[in-house]
This record gives sequence, structure tokens and C-alpha cells, in this order.
Amino acid sequence: MAVEYVQAQKEDLPFIVAVYNQNIASKKVTADLKPVTIAEREAWFAAHNDHRPLWIIENDGEKVGWLSLESFYGRQAYHATVEISIYIDRHFQGRGLGSKALAFAAGQTKKLGITTILAYIFSVNTASQKLFAAAGYQKYGHLPQVADMAGQVIDLDILGKRF
Repeated sequence: MAVEYVQAQKEDLPFIVAVYNQNIASKKVTADLKPVTIAEREAWFAAHNDHRPLWIIENDGEKVGWLSLESFYGRQAYHATVEISIYIDRHFQGRGLGSKALAFAAGQTKKLGITTILAYIFSVNTASQKLFAAAGYQKYGHLPQVADMAGQVIDLDILGKRF
């Protein structure tokens, strides 16, 4: 399995949105309750750059997911802290691509001037909780009952790792 990480281009946005939207119905992965549109994600996409990249994950040349690093909280003192997002197409989940994406992101920290990566993960998302724990992420915070997922109120955990 040849996995590569390619800087996302504007023409990748439909793929990015499609993979993201696959996860909404589970109510375990994202706080969006209805599918997002390409237009709604354009500003988010444009905020990524060489310092806060967005990559397409390719496996043997096929797009299988995406990985992004976003600025945390938008204040200068947090310039070396980012929030990570990893979304794998449901047809390719369970193949170790998430672990590889976390390792890839860790390998980019020095070049990008990142000292801390944070992940916001619902407590009910046990697959992601285990993935990040296996990569050495620790629980930095717990926000009880902050997400109303259309009648199901769930907790949000903040996981982090220093580099």
C-alpha cells in the first residue's frame, strides 16, 4: 500500500466535502447535523496554506481521505499549536490509514513550526479515541454534555500531543 499526502487543490474540494459528509449521519464524528455544501467550505479551504496545510491522502494513486492542520484559537500566543482533522472515506477505513496520517502529521511538525497538535473528539467516537491514544495523544480536556446531536447530548474530549 503506497500512501502519499498531496497538497489539496481547489478541484479537490468536492471530494473533501463528500468524505466529510459521510460522517455526519453517525453523530459521532462531527458536530454538523446536516451535510455541508462545497460553497460553505470554500472559506475553510482558503484558510489553508503552506503553514496550515490541507492534504489529500492517496493510496496507490486513489484519493482515500484528507488531513488538515488548522490554527488553534487565532491568537498569536498559540502560533505553534494546531488542530488536526483526519477524514477517511468509509470504503477505506480500518486499513491503518488514520495511523499513517497521524505519523505523517507528526513528521511535519518541525518544518511547520508546530509544537502541539490538538484533536477534538466526541467521547462516543471510540475508534478515533483509540487511534489517537495509540499515537501517544493524551486527554487535555473534557467538556461534558456540550454537543446536542439532535436529541443525544454527548461529551467532547480534547486530546493533545507535544512535539
